Amino acid sequence: QVLLVEFGGGLVQAGGSLRLSCAASGRTLITYMMGWFRQVPGEEREFVAAISRSGLSTRYADSVKGRFTISRDNANNTVYLQMDSLKPEDTAIYYCAADSTGVVLRTTPWEYDYWGQGTQVTVSS
Repeated sequence: QVLLVEFGGGLVQAGGSLRLSCAASGRTLITYMMGWFRQVPGEEREFVAAISRSGLSTRYADSVKGRFTISRDNANNTVYLQMDSLKPEDTAIYYCAADSTGVVLRTTPWEYDYWGQGTQVTVSS
């Protein structure tokens, strides 16, 4: 089992940057493939990025490719989402998630086993 808590959300200007952190407790983070998702109230949760257990492989949604970077620090049980060139349409609640059984980088929410509480990101224009 693992508990996930997101940090780093806030209000930023369009074109700015923000780094989100997801701290894990319980089992060591290397056990899991990790992902970031985002959700606007009333809409479906949307895939943002995923990273393999080793950190050697990553996957991104087309909407954020080239602007966002997912990374992980297994020694400190933390996964990050560096968000650059932010746009107003990036505004959402961002969630980190852990996948304990995956062998590929999954993009659908129901394939992940554990979730953080979410952190709000708001991008002004």
